[in-house]
Amino acid sequence: MVSSHQSDFDCDVAIIGGGPAGSTLASIILTHRPDTRITILEKETFPRDHVGESQLPAIGAILDEMGCWDKVERAGFPLKVGATYRWGRSSELWDFDFIDPEIVEAVERPTPYEGPRVHTAFQVDRAIYDEILLDHAAELGANVRQATQVREVLRDGDRIESLELDDGSSVRARWYVDASGHVGLLRRRMGVETRPETNLQNIAFWDYWENAEWAVEIGVGATRVQVLSQPAGWIWFIPIGPTRTSIGYILPSSHFKTLRKSPTEVYHETIAADPRVAALTRNATARGMVEATKDWSFTAERGHGENWFLVGESLGFADPILAAGMSLAHTGARELGYTLMELLDGAKPEDEEWLKDSISTQQLRRVRQHIKFADFWYAANGQFTDLQEHCRVIAEESGMKMKPDAAWRWLAQGGFTTDSGVHATAGSFDPGTLKQVQWMLTDRVSGWQVNKYNVYKLNLRNAERRRLAIYHEGKVQRRECLVRGDNILPLAGWYGVLVDLIEIDGRVDRIFQSIAKNYGGESGVASPQQLCMQALEVLLTDSWVIGRLDKKVPRLTVQSSDEETLFVHWNRDECPEERTSEST
Repeated sequence: MVSSHQSDFDCDVAIIGGGPAGSTLASIILTHRPDTRITILEKETFPRDHVGESQLPAIGAILDEMGCWDKVERAGFPLKVGATYRWGRSSELWDFDFIDPEIVEAVERPTPYEGPRVHTAFQVDRAIYDEILLDHAAELGANVRQATQVREVLRDGDRIESLELDDGSSVRARWYVDASGHVGLLRRRMGVETRPETNLQNIAFWDYWENAEWAVEIGVGATRVQVLSQPAGWIWFIPIGPTRTSIGYILPSSHFKTLRKSPTEVYHETIAADPRVAALTRNATARGMVEATKDWSFTAERGHGENWFLVGESLGFADPILAAGMSLAHTGARELGYTLMELLDGAKPEDEEWLKDSISTQQLRRVRQHIKFADFWYAANGQFTDLQEHCRVIAEESGMKMKPDAAWRWLAQGGFTTDSGVHATAGSFDPGTLKQVQWMLTDRVSGWQVNKYNVYKLNLRNAERRRLAIYHEGKVQRRECLVRGDNILPLAGWYGVLVDLIEIDGRVDRIFQSIAKNYGGESGVASPQQLCMQALEVLLTDSWVIGRLDKKVPRLTVQSSDEETLFVHWNRDECPEERTSEST
């Protein structure tokens, strides 16, 4: 449906920024609502290099939805099956895999978005990747204007009237979106303040290298990124093409100031001093242009106004230790696309405010959750020998005393039950994986709460029923949810299934039998029974259910130990330092 007064505007949606957030937003809308008039204003001319190359598997589904998967797959970017860490309680390497690497060994490329590829991610050269996405948006019908700078934002209170461009022209739209990244052009012009969500203030130095070795090659072009702690920070090592690798060094800005050296000196000294990275770059050549940026986590005080939105890094930024940046941008852009389609189709005034509030709240909660993860990651790293006081302060200010059970509760608050609204996941972590990661980081694992009980009842005291937005198949679905304080319980997905089953019969054996009967066998890498028990663990953690032990009722046990699992385990790859020694 197109408004009868659309002729009053140059376009329906004006997007400032043609990076992944802006191009994804345009493509999602045009995929589901092809007659929408969209203008993308990009100040640079593509292709151009951009840092932030490591993705998470959730992006694949979004690329597939907007019809861009095949184009990205044909570009031949390395596949990411997970990451190798030197981080936490030991100097030994350990892996976090999204999928069994042996399955990926058999994958031929190019491959459709199905089967094992649902659980892999890309490591992308942003100069190539971003241009693919922007060109795709143009092919779908977006009016893409590169080398176009927004000079002025004309406003009337909290409403944007038009955008004045550097060539003297202007753009008037029904809705405006700031996808300009850290620049936050609309955010700044509309007077939206930002706040730091942590005292962690890092600075990043990076360069691109040709012909660096991969730490491991799995099947056809698959590998793991390397995340390697240093006494004063950490190194990323991300192959982004057959011969090109992004290598960066992140450290606290306060520590950098004490070194009294240039970014180039600090960067190359750190690379040369790390045996693993030095071995991988032994025959490689750096581009020779070390870039730097401050890397401070923040969120905007609000995500929308009367006729405008923030998306991607203009709305908030989480430390890149968990490679969340591009996932946050793509996911937020997809959900904002759904929101704008409903607004363009003429939502009622009361529904309009709910739609706007829902998308802003969801994006901000997601960014803050990843910031919490980053704080935990840093605070748990015993390898930061030069920064022990720094990590202690992070832990204390995050309310975490490094006890596994307390850390689990802290991480679970507001994260698992709101990230997808369907599964107990936050980022790439489900409850079981997070417990194993905790073991790698702290040498202790928090046990499963569900193992203590076998009969459950709902605890909905002081909970308020509200509507929750679920973004599915081109529509913003209205689902009921329960809200108590900062905790949200969606009555959808596995949470909704559990609530229904517990209301009928709270015995865990009968819950499990009902799941097996009604939801069949495997569902991706986890069975419905596993997904449901993970959701039950979260509901226990957030006190949405109360458990008790009845000796007459059978018990079910979720496995959790201090041993390796398929997806979190000690690294078994050939050591590149040894390969170097053998070759010489």
